[in-house]
Amino acid sequence: MANDSQSRTARRKQMKSSKKGKKTSKVKKIFMTLLTIGVVLMLGIGALFTYYVATAPSLDESKLSDPFSSKVYDKNGDLIADLAGDERRTKITYNDIPPLLEDAVLATEDVRFYDHIGIDFRRIGGAVIANITGGFGAEGASTITQQVIKESFLTKDKTIKRKVQEQYLAIKLDQEYSKEKILEMYLNKIYYGAGSYGVAEAAETYFGKKDLSELTLPEAALLAGLPQRPSGYMPFENPELAKKRMNTVLNLMVQHGKITEAEAEEARQVEIEDLVIERQPEKETPYQAFIDEVEREIKKKLDGSEIYKDGLKIHTTLDPKAQEHVQELLSDEGPISWPDEKLWAGVAVTDTQTGAIRAIGGGRNYQKGNLNTASQISRQPGSTFKPITAYGPAIQYNKMSTYHQIKDEKTVFGNDWTPNNFDNQFRGWVSARYALSRSLNIPAIKTMEEVGIDKAEEFTKGLGFEIPDNGLVLSDAIGGGIGTNPKEMAAAYAAFGNEGVYNEPHTVTKVEVPGEGTIDLTPESKSAMNSYTAFMISNMLQTTMSEGTGTAANVPGIPDAGKTGTTNRGDYASDSWFNGYTTNYSISIWSGYEEEDAMSQAAKDIPKQIYKPLMTRLSEGIDTPDFTKPDSVSWVDVEKGSRPARLPSKYTPSDRIVTELFHVDNQPSKVSETYQKLDPVQSLSGSFNEETSSIDLSWSYGESDGVSFRVAASIDGGEMRELTTTKDTSLEITNVDPGASYEFSIVVVSDDDNTANSDPATVQVQAPGNIEEETPDPEEGTEENEEEEQEDNQENPENEGEGPPEGNPNNENGSGNNGGEGNGNGNGNGNGNGNNPGNDDNEDNEEENQDNGSESDGSNDSEEETPPEENPDEQQDAA
Repeated sequence: MANDSQSRTARRKQMKSSKKGKKTSKVKKIFMTLLTIGVVLMLGIGALFTYYVATAPSLDESKLSDPFSSKVYDKNGDLIADLAGDERRTKITYNDIPPLLEDAVLATEDVRFYDHIGIDFRRIGGAVIANITGGFGAEGASTITQQVIKESFLTKDKTIKRKVQEQYLAIKLDQEYSKEKILEMYLNKIYYGAGSYGVAEAAETYFGKKDLSELTLPEAALLAGLPQRPSGYMPFENPELAKKRMNTVLNLMVQHGKITEAEAEEARQVEIEDLVIERQPEKETPYQAFIDEVEREIKKKLDGSEIYKDGLKIHTTLDPKAQEHVQELLSDEGPISWPDEKLWAGVAVTDTQTGAIRAIGGGRNYQKGNLNTASQISRQPGSTFKPITAYGPAIQYNKMSTYHQIKDEKTVFGNDWTPNNFDNQFRGWVSARYALSRSLNIPAIKTMEEVGIDKAEEFTKGLGFEIPDNGLVLSDAIGGGIGTNPKEMAAAYAAFGNEGVYNEPHTVTKVEVPGEGTIDLTPESKSAMNSYTAFMISNMLQTTMSEGTGTAANVPGIPDAGKTGTTNRGDYASDSWFNGYTTNYSISIWSGYEEEDAMSQAAKDIPKQIYKPLMTRLSEGIDTPDFTKPDSVSWVDVEKGSRPARLPSKYTPSDRIVTELFHVDNQPSKVSETYQKLDPVQSLSGSFNEETSSIDLSWSYGESDGVSFRVAASIDGGEMRELTTTKDTSLEITNVDPGASYEFSIVVVSDDDNTANSDPATVQVQAPGNIEEETPDPEEGTEENEEEEQEDNQENPENEGEGPPEGNPNNENGSGNNGGEGNGNGNGNGNGNGNNPGNDDNEDNEEENQDNGSESDGSNDSEEETPPEENPDEQQDAA
């Protein structure tokens, strides 16, 4: 047992020793593997660094001296601005740099500048610690030499390649140039904000000092701190941040022994507002308002880019002719009669099809740095929002027709909101077309309420507007909530003229960046609504231009659409708008006062006065197609006033028929029953009266108000000819031909519309062969009288073709058919309407009146012809 125990112990010791040996061997293998990997990595990194160095750009002295200029091109590719060339720059040498300024700069940017070889190994290793212990900005990682390299040759990409090349070129620059020359390069090259390059220009911009030796300690400290964030620390716009940055520089100067604490404390007492001068207008480019908008767009879309120093080639959407005309209209020397000097205005012109901004009117007599009233204001749009928040959504989602009936009446919305129309009048039932073209408020609010807030928000958002956190409210139907500007409104209205396709308004199409290639900045188009919505809104807004609130802005001969708008504050208007567009251009114009003061009528008319000449000029010499009606929309005749819409019947008066636009899925199919065929007369009778030798007609009719009776007759089966129209229910026919067979027709006609009538009622009467009447002496001979009558007819050409062939020789009683010189229709010298059924003078005179009305040369204006139906003697002869 003892031996066995010893054997086991020995075996355990042997196994333990064996495991220890194996463990040592494994550690050696891991170490060797890591060593090998490390060597390979070092070799790889070395090779990579060698490649980076080999591909680094050369030290081009011209780039060291000046920054790249950015060039701006118009839509035709023509150069319109060289931005760096237009900026103020004053070159200095090292001898111009006072020690105070040099100390401030070195303490802030590179305290060991004169000691390192272009890169600071201590700074590289201690940058992180310094920033943690000393606060942000206490010490940066790059030396002044590296910053010169970075600003002159390299991109701002935070990559290992750029950093390696930056450090390599910094060492090389330090070898080839003196420290003084490198500091001179830096202070000439760096951007200080407010369009100022170089420290000399910055000193003049902020302090009005052309000699750097005149700089005070707080001034030098402020200048030294600006290059890190020139826009953020700009004293004109951010005095509080500028003050904090200045104090940071003063602390660093104390820390590095450049000044005493007492000097620093004295400088800290100076306020930025007391330090800087009033900002001076910067040098303008020819199209300054547009260029300023380009700059804002570049900063937004190309983060970190500096338009004034990055050497960009910026291709824009500018139409120089359009821009020049806008600037002319907004200048004091232009054709617009401005009511006063304080009235503001802003204009945006976009391409309807692309959203490209062709011109920007940033304000009256615009200068660089001014508030751009075309893109930077936020004012309520008034009634110009009605197509966006009310009628557009209703057509889009409910397929509302332009005929859709809405009751314009006093209405309480919500708990206690009772809005009015602009004239405090209500018009009862109106169509959507009428309501929009006349800019009625109540129908717009009801329309938005009917379609729903959610749908209104969806539609509005699709046209580029930001919905507030609390959402839309009913007052947004009349533009009472969301703030906007002409740039946004021009783009939104362009979608109506572009078959529902929305394009973000933009000034830049592409940018060529040195070393990076071309960047396409053209926004993508998107569908904001169906084409039927766009067309129906455009068609209604064409009515606004032709007969609504926009008639003063209408451009003759051009199919344009538009909408007026005002924003009311109590009893006065504070903003006035006009948005108008064609298939080529969309224009939005705003006018108002800075403090939203009350506007006179002259001030409110300014947008329309600008739009008309502007759209006229833009449309000269080009084709302007009308808006295209899609197949999903139809023109439909409906009976006016029908609710819901009804098709007119064949009895509907023509003046009660209107033609409106309907979506094909929502067209009316039922026929109106409002107007019916009139009932015919009853109990029609006719007889020959032997005592008077005439024919007596009589009939009856129920309710005769609003109707008349049209009487016609034919002789012996001849053509039926109208005799007269009467309100009576009886009629006496004189001058009856002996032996003739008469047929009379009575038709009931509406007094409102003569196309609405009844079926004819007829009666036949046979005249006896011999009618006792007063005749000439038989001895004179009937044959001779007939010959004289024929001669008279031949002598009077006006009687040609009038009356039946059989004639009536007895025409001296005022009822004959030979015509005459009076107002009647063939009555010798009388003024009655002869009732012989063969006389058609009534019809001939009516045609003559129509001809005179349409073709008269004005020579007979003094001769007023009385229409036959209005002759006061007519019923006396007929009765």
